[in-house]
Amino acid sequence: MKTYKPKTFKALLTLPIQFFGGQTLFELKQSIATLGQQLQKVEGELSQKAMDPSASLEDIQASQKSKQDLQARFDIVKQQHDQLEAEQKAKLASNKGLGAIEDPEQKVVAAKASLIRSAMRGKALDGDVRAALGDDAASGGGKFLPKTVSQDVILAPLAKNPLRGNSAVTQITNLELPRLAFTLDDDDFIADMATAKELKAKGDTVAFTRNKFKVFAGVSETVINGSDANLVSHVENALKSGVAAKEKKVAFAATPKSGEEHMSFYSTENAIVKVTADSKYKAIKDAIADLHEDYRDNAKIVMSYKDYSDIIEVLANGSATLYTAQPEQVLGKPVIFADSASKPIVGDFSYSHFNYDIGETFERDKDIKTGIEQFVVTAYFDHRIKLASAFRIADVVAKP
Repeated sequence: MKTYKPKTFKALLTLPIQFFGGQTLFELKQSIATLGQQLQKVEGELSQKAMDPSASLEDIQASQKSKQDLQARFDIVKQQHDQLEAEQKAKLASNKGLGAIEDPEQKVVAAKASLIRSAMRGKALDGDVRAALGDDAASGGGKFLPKTVSQDVILAPLAKNPLRGNSAVTQITNLELPRLAFTLDDDDFIADMATAKELKAKGDTVAFTRNKFKVFAGVSETVINGSDANLVSHVENALKSGVAAKEKKVAFAATPKSGEEHMSFYSTENAIVKVTADSKYKAIKDAIADLHEDYRDNAKIVMSYKDYSDIIEVLANGSATLYTAQPEQVLGKPVIFADSASKPIVGDFSYSHFNYDIGETFERDKDIKTGIEQFVVTAYFDHRIKLASAFRIADVVAKP
């Protein structure tokens, strides 16, 4: 584009203000530099004239007028420059694809945000978004939750399910596992007769099934249109909390729902042996002792904090010493607090196993009453107690 470049300072001053509006950002930068230099020069000349006794008042006033005109033009050009620069930055940001983001973590956050917004607005997911989230062509497209998001939501929830880190967690389709990690050519090696009977009754392998459940993350319009980081953090925290809550609910259900009986420690289907005594403390101690040594070495106790407090209150008998002791020092095994545990469970929790099928889907819904949009994940999971022999339930039976 052809531009007019004034050769003299006077020519620069006589340019119409509208001329600057048609310049490019680069040309505006040049104009600012030129005006700045001239403004500095005029200010110097004005100072010299003001201190020169021989300079007429008319000359000083003329220099002041030149400075004022030049300052006004400088301010106008600077304002136009800043506005144009901001517009170009905003346009560049809106057109920036994932490929332009160099930071891997920022790219994943941006891809997750795009996935959520696409689902909420009923739009197809771009291929570069799937690639950034680790998806592959084998997924078959639209209804597949990309691997990265799936693993973040399913495999790393907030610490709201106390079994996390103790029970095994996998994400494998049609998973089958051996009940025991190893076997020998002579089955007589199994010293625990209860385990031997269980293997004979249930078989050597555990087959995981697909049990559908939905997790709803409420998202307001403000959050949807907010920053990628806030949107992703809000949705993921809600989904993780929902997943953890579902895991706890099925694992500790006193009366499991139909089809979920096998998931609960307390169900008659799993038939975990109950060890009874006339106090919680004695029942837990007896349950630990009743475990076979193969399970006892790695055993932990899952119980509610209220049950533990009741035990401490009885054992302390007015002394404050036990209140500061670690639960493991009191009960002899590490304690996992879970208020959902209606009765203490003692055992090797590596034989408790959560598996998620990779067929998760995502969609949107709307709460008509509140107007809040819902980002919905439909997941399929199963919880299996691979060996009931590895656990005991401590129960209290009053003396006759």
